[in-house]
Amino acid sequence: MNGSGVQSEQRFFATCPRGLELILNDELEAIGAAKISAVDGGVHFEGVFPVCYAVNLESRVASRVLWQVRHSAYRSELDIFEAVQTLPWPQWFSVERSIRVDVSAIRAPVKSLDFVTLRVKDAICDVFRDACGRRPDVDTRAPDVRVHAFLSSTHLTVYLDTSGEALFKRGYRETTGEAPLRENLAAGILKLARWDGAAPLLDPMCGSGTFLSEAALIALDKAPGLGRTFGFEKLDVFDPRAWNALKSAARARVRKPESLPIYGSDRYGDALKLARANLTAVGVERLVTLKQADVLEMPPPAPSGIIVTNPPYGVRLQDRESLAALYPKLGDALKKKYAGWTAYIFTADMRLPKLIGLSPSRRTPLYNGALECRLFEFKLVAGSMRKKRDGPV
Repeated sequence: MNGSGVQSEQRFFATCPRGLELILNDELEAIGAAKISAVDGGVHFEGVFPVCYAVNLESRVASRVLWQVRHSAYRSELDIFEAVQTLPWPQWFSVERSIRVDVSAIRAPVKSLDFVTLRVKDAICDVFRDACGRRPDVDTRAPDVRVHAFLSSTHLTVYLDTSGEALFKRGYRETTGEAPLRENLAAGILKLARWDGAAPLLDPMCGSGTFLSEAALIALDKAPGLGRTFGFEKLDVFDPRAWNALKSAARARVRKPESLPIYGSDRYGDALKLARANLTAVGVERLVTLKQADVLEMPPPAPSGIIVTNPPYGVRLQDRESLAALYPKLGDALKKKYAGWTAYIFTADMRLPKLIGLSPSRRTPLYNGALECRLFEFKLVAGSMRKKRDGPV
């Protein structure tokens, strides 16, 4: 493959939080990607470069979009070095650009990933030195160009990162509370909840408001990448005309309603300040209703709708004990006040269904980073869906 061949169909890999692969698969189909194949942790696809731009701009659940520039067998670190050294790096980006190299592996027969990372970096720099008389600078914190290499037990795959900063960094998050939910995971949960932007949506423990912000973007049909820049803009194969056309089309379709059926509440005023700041950064603070209230006491904002929330889950023993006391009360409040609603509760606390006293109609395994979680669906009907509690856990 050479630099002049980038007008043809290219191979890409979009990463995402584990458990959202099929949601991402559907997004890629809608965007117009070809030869789509979901695997654990992401989705392979093909397309010309404007398709890659569109995925970065439009995908709500992808974490990164990686351009595959090499896939070949290897047996040793020397094979990896030589494979990377054959690639036409100066045709893809300027020596003036700073770089960062990341290497990951599964069952790879190498002694040290740090050593492999060094060898990949050296191979890229050697190509530039031979072609340009100098090497690009390395910047591990804010590089212009990110190179990813992945090692299986038999094959090396080399990618150029077209996203730059991870895609869940939309550019709107002004501030966060403790352990914030990543934006693309929140968007994926909203899609798993089948929320279409029309039904009332409530997050009664909204914290910094990530569900609310992502729901507003969905309701407005606003592309999540409109407020930021991307790694592909620093590659020499970048086509500004195609990119500007995509952005113009995305801006033109943004809806401008006077209000949205999106409601958020929290017991704590500090949390609501965070949520309001983030909604203001998105530009939707006047469209979303925020209220300081206790979920156990507040009435529903509509006769029916969807609850999506990520309650706190404790690591410390005292936190776990307080949550064990909260969950039965939460179950009672949902049953008594929210009949006709469907609740989606995202948690890493696997005790929740038993303690909340309701039978989940669906359990979806998801990962928040490395943390295994579940999205529990509860269809709230007065006088039913009640589980018998077995006592303390």
